[in-house]
Amino acid sequence: MIDALRIDGQRLWDSLMTMARIGATERGGCNRQALTDEDREGRDLFVSWCQQIGCDVKIDEVGNIFARREGAEPGAPPVIAGSHLDTQPTGGRFDGVYGVLAGLEVLRTLVDAGHVTRAPLEVVAWTNEEGARFAPAMLGSGVWAGHFDRDEVYDIRDKAGLSFREELERIGYLGGEPAKARELRAAFEVHIEQGPILEAEELQIGVLTGVQGARWYDLVIEGEPVHAGPTPMEQRRDPFMAALPLLEYCYQLAADNAPWGRATFGDIRAEPGSRNTVPERLVVNIDLRHPDREVLDDMDRRFQTRVQEVCSERNLSGRVDELWHMPVTEFDPDCVDAVRRATRSLGYSHMEMVSGAGHDSLYLAQVAPTGMIFVPCEEGISHNEAENAKPEDLEAGCNVLLHAMLDRAG
Repeated sequence: MIDALRIDGQRLWDSLMTMARIGATERGGCNRQALTDEDREGRDLFVSWCQQIGCDVKIDEVGNIFARREGAEPGAPPVIAGSHLDTQPTGGRFDGVYGVLAGLEVLRTLVDAGHVTRAPLEVVAWTNEEGARFAPAMLGSGVWAGHFDRDEVYDIRDKAGLSFREELERIGYLGGEPAKARELRAAFEVHIEQGPILEAEELQIGVLTGVQGARWYDLVIEGEPVHAGPTPMEQRRDPFMAALPLLEYCYQLAADNAPWGRATFGDIRAEPGSRNTVPERLVVNIDLRHPDREVLDDMDRRFQTRVQEVCSERNLSGRVDELWHMPVTEFDPDCVDAVRRATRSLGYSHMEMVSGAGHDSLYLAQVAPTGMIFVPCEEGISHNEAENAKPEDLEAGCNVLLHAMLDRAG
């Protein structure tokens, strides 16, 4: 009976499309950034859906939402599933929200079947996973897992100067539950891949064994502001003269550690930012990644050393401020096995892989047994209004989530 249980794929799709109308953009995406009015509307909708099937909903001190369906053993540690509802400014309809609504669909399916698991089940919507408005990313799960201090997160401000706590309270999601890890039997997250591998391999499910590591830096180079016309090139202390070879060097670091090395420059800011003035200060956002801890540490050392060499050669002042370190993470073997067994029993084509992006599961894995499931997305596009996924793939991922949760919950 339970082995034959499947989710309602049309209901899942309809829920995703209904949520996508909140913060919908003209080009088919979503702008539902954390702690905005749109985020509040999305949260309210999710909470109402959870209450409709009898879930007990609780909200913690950083706005994480937990919807619980009690088990036959109420005191047992729960099995949870979830992700996030917030998006990038020009985000898509599936990143994050799929993991939340897939968890809801699992509970709906069990309610419809009248099946009660031994351990309680919970669906969670983590706050501010994207980090688009309040940096860094994954603040809600990070506070819950003890990686970030709650009060320090409260003080983080967006570009308009509004604090995390002020906005959390304004939208009505400053909850009273402690934002603190508790015992879990297992935690799962299903997500679009955000990369091209599954689609290219024509596979339906990715069984995740872990998350690659990442380091976020601000490369700060200081020189001397002078007029663009009268000042000879050889007399300039121009921060760009160091930045260009350093950016090229980061690309070389990624190439030296192919195929998994990554180097990305998401933002460059020149100060004072005048067209006809050599910048006094240049700030470059740099993201280096690799799934091997030792390799990533070596990339870090080589980059830090090269910054000092290049800036010194050009009579410039340079430093590297590390904003965030996402450690290389391995998922719990029992949770990985549960996903693997569910995928095989359902007959879906699959492969084992490591996530190239960070997810809330990164922090959960530090305090609880955790596993992840990937499904393909069109051309690997994500963080983009063109983000797309096939209904049948979303349904498959949710079925794997259902049976992985049943596996661990009993």
